[in-house]
Amino acid sequence: MEPPLHTMNNLFAQLGLPSDESAIERFIAAHAPLPCGVELAKAPFWSPQQAAFLSEELKEDADWAEIVDQLSARLRS
Repeated sequence: MEPPLHTMNNLFAQLGLPSDESAIERFIAAHAPLPCGVELAKAPFWSPQQAAFLSEELKEDADWAEIVDQLSARLRS
């Protein structure tokens, strides 16, 4: 299995959010738990541009999809 192309830090930077470990943990703590019935990209805390990026990456199963899935899982736990 190949290592992921992107890290959580890279994803947060791509989304225009602070991307250091403590900022990521604060973001997750502030927005978790995300209800099971809510798609990650439809969560109310994303800007339209962030939501579009997340949705497109998952839909296309693109390079970012694996780390986006990991973020979704972390927000749901």
